[in-house]
Parts: sequence; C-alpha cells; structure tokens
Amino acid sequence: MNPYLDIALRSLSVYVFMLVAIRLTGKKELSQLNTIDVVLILLISNAVQNAMVGSNTSLFGGLAAAAVLFILNYILKKVTFKSKKISNFIFQHPEVLIHNGILNFDKLSRLGISDDELKEAMREHGVEHYKDVKLAMFEVDGNISIISGEKNLRQSHYKRKKAHKSLLLND
Repeated sequence: MNPYLDIALRSLSVYVFMLVAIRLTGKKELSQLNTIDVVLILLISNAVQNAMVGSNTSLFGGLAAAAVLFILNYILKKVTFKSKKISNFIFQHPEVLIHNGILNFDKLSRLGISDDELKEAMREHGVEHYKDVKLAMFEVDGNISIISGEKNLRQSHYKRKKAHKSLLLND
C-alpha cells in the first residue's frame, strides 16, 4: 500500500474516532474546556500521532496527516451545512430552562444544572425570582441566556463554569 494512502486512512480513522469521542463526552466548544480537558487533548494528540503516521516520522508524513485532517474538517463543515440530519447529530440545539417563570425540571436535571447555578445566572442578570424570568435558555456553547419579564426585555449571557456530558446528547 502507498505509505501516504496509509497515512490518509489512519488519519481519517483517528479523526472520526476523536469526533465521536468528543461528542459522547459532551464537549463541543473550546469555551467549555477546562484545564483537565486541555491536558487530555494534548495527551491524546501525542497518543494518536503514531496511529496516524505509523512508522513514517518524516516531515512529509506529518504534513500528509495534517493535510488530511484539514481536508476532513473542511468537508465535515460543508456536509453539516448542507445536511440537517448530520448537523443535528453533531450540533446540539438550545434548551429551554425557564419559560414564563416556570422551571423545566426535567431539562435542568438532564443537563445537570443545579438550582444554585441557575440562581447565579439570574443574579448576574439582575433577576431575583424565577417568576421574573420570561425565558432562560441553555445555549449550545454552554451559556445560560436570561430574558427577563420586564417591559424592556434585557438579554444577557451567563458563562457556565463547567460543562456537562449531557450538553451534546440529543433527547
């Protein structure tokens, strides 16, 4: 087999594995990564390097693997833009946490958002009581958006300190 075709196939396999692994562990955006996640990514990149290039440690072997990853990433972005089904698999949708002052306990529980965390998001946006929240959304990037029930609707974002595995899991 051509050594560069071998690198391309190995890189494709590692790319798909990493995409699925990240999806299953609930990470989607770089903003959701904490120190432990960054260390994990650095170690994984080192661990899978040999799986992609095999015994070919040449400059061209590394460039071939990198090129395949860039091409795969480009293709995946185009495919997710054109295919709603694939896009829905890879990308999550916002979740309603509070609607007209009524909490959605099932969503809060499934997403692992505590009462304290939700109250903190509300306080940061000048909202004191649940009944004053017109809409609270858990955004795909891990933010909690709050729209108050005031006449001049105010929207702001609360950045979660930690992400949960369930962030990317579909209902």
